[in-house]
Amino acid sequence: MAASGRPEHQAPPEIFYNDTEAAKYTSNSRMIEIQQKLSERALELLALPDDEPCYLLDVGCGSGLSGEVLTEADHTWVGIDISPSMLNVAIEREIEGDVILGDMGYGLPFRPGTFDGVISISALQWLCNADKKYHSPAKRMLVFFRTLYAVMRRGSRAVFQLYPENSAQLELLTQQAMKAGFTGGLVVDFPNSSKAKKMFLCLFCGGAAQTLPKGLGTEEANTNVAQKFTKREKGSRKSLKSSREWIMEKKERRRRQGRETRPDSQYTGRKRRGHHF
Repeated sequence: MAASGRPEHQAPPEIFYNDTEAAKYTSNSRMIEIQQKLSERALELLALPDDEPCYLLDVGCGSGLSGEVLTEADHTWVGIDISPSMLNVAIEREIEGDVILGDMGYGLPFRPGTFDGVISISALQWLCNADKKYHSPAKRMLVFFRTLYAVMRRGSRAVFQLYPENSAQLELLTQQAMKAGFTGGLVVDFPNSSKAKKMFLCLFCGGAAQTLPKGLGTEEANTNVAQKFTKREKGSRKSLKSSREWIMEKKERRRRQGRETRPDSQYTGRKRRGHHF
């Protein structure tokens, strides 16, 4: 990504992701597919127990695209984001996680030991910017990581997919995370590919010693696992999030959870003129 085209160089996140940008972001099929793949990979790196629903935190949850992957894996989640417009889209889309407005640079407002795991997609690099005169990126990172460590269950993991601008940013983020008590390191998928290369900061929150996962596309990576994240064959794509079938399944799941759900009608799942999401 060219430096001049990076969103964090254009405006603070709460300004950049305004109503227009939030609607455009969530209606872009390519963006939805990318977010889904990155979230699936982050969830895999969490190494959660099989067939055991967990309570997860999504940092920089945006409009809930990554949270939907957590929902489909039968996990309960809470999201935090700095953009009111993004959260409004998430609520309009009736995502199944709870969302709150907040700046991760000021810390996380949750009780100690709350979460079984944490994911974050394309958000952590925003901490590297000083959007206000009194912002110190290093201090904001340390506040974030210290409160993150506190709200996580011991032995759990946090996985951040990120787009660092340079090695200095990555080194600073890693240093502040380790200063807050985390262990772990960087997992790089497909390191020799300019297009497929993806970085994940995988952090361990205390507990027994853990081994850093290996990146996909390396000699040590399991070939069968790598194939899961290659381009899907024609006809194997998951059903669209806006399809009537998917919406009906989602509403039924909300009813089983005892959550307030709009009644079904002949218009359920029908595309409405003038709506972007």
